[in-house]
Order: sequence, then structure tokens, then C-alpha cells
Amino acid sequence: MIKTEWRYNLYKTIYRSDSVSAKTFDIVLLALILLSSTAVILETVKEFKAAYGSWFTFTAWLTTILFTIEYFLRIIALPKPSRYILSPLGVLDFLAIFPMFLGLFGFASVTFLTVIRLVRLFRLFRVFNLVEYSGEAGVLVDALKSSRHKITVFLVAVMISVTIIGSLMYVIEGPKHGFTSIPRGIYWAIVTITTVGYGDMAPKTYEGQALASLLMLLGFSTIVVPTSIVSAEIAKQRDKTAPTLSNKECFGCGMTGHDLNASYCKYCGSRLWDDHDDD
Repeated sequence: MIKTEWRYNLYKTIYRSDSVSAKTFDIVLLALILLSSTAVILETVKEFKAAYGSWFTFTAWLTTILFTIEYFLRIIALPKPSRYILSPLGVLDFLAIFPMFLGLFGFASVTFLTVIRLVRLFRLFRVFNLVEYSGEAGVLVDALKSSRHKITVFLVAVMISVTIIGSLMYVIEGPKHGFTSIPRGIYWAIVTITTVGYGDMAPKTYEGQALASLLMLLGFSTIVVPTSIVSAEIAKQRDKTAPTLSNKECFGCGMTGHDLNASYCKYCGSRLWDDHDDD
């Protein structure tokens, strides 16, 4: 593979976070995301829209144009553009810019198209995907994967419990106290066990209040049990041996997990360039 210096420099700037230019790019991108999202949110307030409507429109178009330029730069920077275009982040980037252009064809008044621009907030995951955080993110993801079966079993047990208790509340309280059906009873049970407590429905009988008290005590488990499971898995992940593979990403195929002393990608054969290769 012939090294294209300008493309690789562009790749390092917008896909990596281990250089001054890359960190500067991330900071600018973060500012644009926050500016764009704040404008979208405030624009839905009638008073703000009346006073600053033209500013909101200007901000929307400015950020959309800049995000569009960035979108195409990300495509140009990769030897295989489909690697980005078809990735989850690539799809999110596209969804973040296309509503404004649809507005040119008469769809600007559709509320959904305004709200969908907030998918740009998901891009914060990319901005914060810095080298110093990547290892911690990996530990968390691995812990969640390892604990998914235990958490699933727990959630199933919770759903069975709220179904039974919600049904009992329907029998005990009945329609005259707001429990007009079993689904309404289950709704109340979910609101209660999650400690939300809207207050739109409440038991009036002694039996119902006793059952509600039991459910409130069980509600603490919805926080404690999943937290304990994930915490235990995180501890296990940290106890594992130090990584023996490099986190360096291949410029050609985007794969990671190479040997620490590797010079070429074990998946596609492309050379793994270090920053000092450009000196």
C-alpha cells in the first residue's frame, strides 16, 4: 500500500486523539455539537424563538454546513470510505445533517426533523473517545457484556413481580380507587418499584397499602442488585492481566488488537504507522 501523506495526516487529525491537531479538532467539534444542540432545544421555547428566531436559523445552517464538510472529510480520509459511511457513527452523522437539507424541500415545519438533529449528541461518544479513556471504556463494556445474563434474569424476575403485584392491586383496590384494569395495576407497580412515585394512583385500603409498602422496599433492589452485579464484573476485569495487544488502529482496515511490536496489520497487511514515521 502506497502511503498517502496528506490523507494519513487528515486521518490522524479527525479519527485519532493523540496529537495537538487532533485534540484541537475534538474541542472545536465538541463546541459545535453543544452549540447546535442548545440552539435546537431553545428554539422550541416560544419566547426564545420569537426573540432570536433569525439567530437560531443562522446557527442551524452554520453548524449543518460545518458538519457536512466534516462528514465528507471523514470519507476522504479513509482508503475504504464504506468503513465510516456504514458504521453506526457514520449513520448518526448523516442523520444529524440531512434534516436541514430536507427543509429546503418544504419539510422544515415537521417537528420530527427538528428533534432528530439532536442525534448529534451521540457524536460526543466519539469526541470523548480519547486515548486516556479508551481503556476504561473497554473495561466497562466488557463488564456489561459479562453481566448481561445475570441482569436479564433479575429484570425478568422484576417484571414477573410487578405483574403479580399489579394484578393483586387490581383485585384489592378495584376501579373505584383508580385501578381500573390489570395493566393499570402493573403500571402503578412499575412506577412504585422504580421509586418514581408519580402519585397519580395510590392504594386506599389497608391491604393495598401493606402490599405497596412491600413493593417500595423491593424497589431498592432495582438499583442495588444491577449495580452490585456490574461492580463485581468491573472488579474482575481489572484483575485480569495487563494487555499484551496494542490499541493502535490500522489506517487501512481500522482493526485493532495487534502485537505491541507489530509493524504491519495482521488482518490486511497494511503498515501500522506511528507518529514518528512522519518525521
